[in-house]
Amino acid sequence: MSGLAEQALVSKQTATHLVDQLERAGYVERVVDPADARARLVRISPRGEELIAVARAEEAEIDKDWTKHLGAQRMHDLRETLTLLRGITDPSA
Repeated sequence: MSGLAEQALVSKQTATHLVDQLERAGYVERVVDPADARARLVRISPRGEELIAVARAEEAEIDKDWTKHLGAQRMHDLRETLTLLRGITDPSA
């Protein structure tokens, strides 16, 4: 949980709470770490995998709509700018 919290830039308590909610909804599952039986790993469940496919399809539709509105060059520039900003705001990038 500490690793997830660090990557998400949230407290361990917040990460635990979010994972608890995702687990209750059936999107993730906790499993025993084969390298350390005392530890638990969080992995995406089959239901979570299905949701990722839905999210990716929606993402593609949004991308298509924005590109139609902005044009290919401006969309390219937007992606490039957001990537640069991520580099300065996300320490794990």
